[in-house]
Amino acid sequence: MSTQPEFHDRMLSLGLARVSEAAALASAKLVGRGDEKAADQAAVDAMRNQLNMLDIKGCVVIGEGERDEAPMLYIGEEVGNGNGPEVDIALDPLEGTTLTAKDFPNALTVIAMAPRGSMLHAPDVYMDKLAIGPGFAKDTVTMDMSPSERVRALAKAKGCDPSDISVCVLERPRHEDMIADLRSTGAAIRLIMDGDVAGVIHCAEAEMTGIDMYMGSGGAPEGVLAAAALKCMGGQIYGRLLFRNDDEIARARRAGIEDLDKVYTRDEMITRDVIFAATGVTDGSIVRGIKTEPGWVTTDTLLMRSKTGSVRRMTYRTPL
Repeated sequence: MSTQPEFHDRMLSLGLARVSEAAALASAKLVGRGDEKAADQAAVDAMRNQLNMLDIKGCVVIGEGERDEAPMLYIGEEVGNGNGPEVDIALDPLEGTTLTAKDFPNALTVIAMAPRGSMLHAPDVYMDKLAIGPGFAKDTVTMDMSPSERVRALAKAKGCDPSDISVCVLERPRHEDMIADLRSTGAAIRLIMDGDVAGVIHCAEAEMTGIDMYMGSGGAPEGVLAAAALKCMGGQIYGRLLFRNDDEIARARRAGIEDLDKVYTRDEMITRDVIFAATGVTDGSIVRGIKTEPGWVTTDTLLMRSKTGSVRRMTYRTPL
């Protein structure tokens, strides 16, 4: 019989929201200041300090990089005060450092927590991603389809024309051929500079965001965070790791990845119940950014639990 404390997601969720809020408040002071590293470091420091106040035995499985590459919140770092359940932590202290430095929309602080051993230990490599929102049959779209085939398949499932589908894509040179194929269907494309966790979340609230599907390659750690969000909100995400050299393959092997060509589903990236929090740093289509007024500062946070499917939008107003 296990003597380990249980993962009480309901009790831990508000603490997780405080973690993302603290990181957002710290980085907000650097919005528009042109210093990506300073903004990221401020978020990292604040997030780490708040995590260490929680009653958890936490291990960062998705973090700021491997130990020799990151001063804080590196993969494998232990967090929490050690007095609670063993948990996996996935985080991006500032998703959108460039967005923050340039005061562009959709910069977020993001964190997810689940019982120990339930998150994919994705190495810091690229991942080819495909995501749609809730309400569709399994394999409505697949990784084996071309981009244009995915648009037509989703349009058929929605009962609409391909030209009514909107796809979110990171604006990168590597996506030019994919974008051309998507445009051949008449689909609309929303290009984003950065922040593909937010890009994937858009799919889960298509009525609000106008985005039906996300596709393209980006960071594998962000793919796991996006899977955590969709496990709470509903929707499908598929991811396949991409390797550019032997060093990245070795990194995957160290993370325990054996099948280098495997396509991961949402529930393979996050195998058990998870809680997820994201706080806006700059205004976006999911949450509002930090607002300051004489004597006060206000944050807007999305807090979700997969166990109940609950999605809370929390406004926190505190004196400066």
